[in-house]
Amino acid sequence: MRLVSILALLWLSSSTAPSGLGQAPGVQDSTLGASPDALYAAREQLPNALAAAAQWERRLAANADDFEAAWKLAKACYWLGSHVPESERRKRFEQGIAAAERAVTLRPERADGHFWMAANMGAMAEGFGLRAGLKYRSPIKASLERSLAIDPAYLDGGADRALGRWYAKVPRLFGGSNSKSVEHLQRSLTYAPNSIASHFFLAETFLEMDRREDARRELQFVVAASFHPDWVPEEREFKQKAEAHLAKLR
Repeated sequence: MRLVSILALLWLSSSTAPSGLGQAPGVQDSTLGASPDALYAAREQLPNALAAAAQWERRLAANADDFEAAWKLAKACYWLGSHVPESERRKRFEQGIAAAERAVTLRPERADGHFWMAANMGAMAEGFGLRAGLKYRSPIKASLERSLAIDPAYLDGGADRALGRWYAKVPRLFGGSNSKSVEHLQRSLTYAPNSIASHFFLAETFLEMDRREDARRELQFVVAASFHPDWVPEEREFKQKAEAHLAKLR
């Protein structure tokens, strides 16, 4: 089962590496003194993403009630889990789930923790076999539905976007539905009509439905669309995947 981040959906100021993981070359020199938000904005350079996560991890260790550090660490772990060496990915996603659970405990009325917990669980379900897929299938959906109920506009319709992906990738026997996937993805586009992630996921659902021309239209939109300044790393990857799909459709 796949649940790709949209989002996305779809973002060490000291020399200390994240616990249990190796430090990327250059972290100490290139990130010294930078804020975690600024580092995460430059996450395409892996040392920056590692440094941002390390800062939020230290903040949370120093103050277990730091809600912002908790959900932002979960967000950073989701990105890192797809970009660190394969041997380190499970640890990152597990760390992200734990951080998101802390955020949910601290502020259950906020969408952030619920959403990023679903994102990290989805990555575990995608990358670690059938057992992980079955384990996280229902909790992913429950967390996204909770995020949706709290704030449907969060991350420009992020919960609808991720639910659209959930319905597309979960087998029908376990609740999957291409029609519900389209419904959620189109709803997400009411918040962000130019969302590259939503258009890309919609294209893949159309491909599953053998709606090749609809898929082609969505993929062409993805390739031609302008980058959103907050999501350039993710959108660059979606554009590359869209081009690969288009090449197969020609």
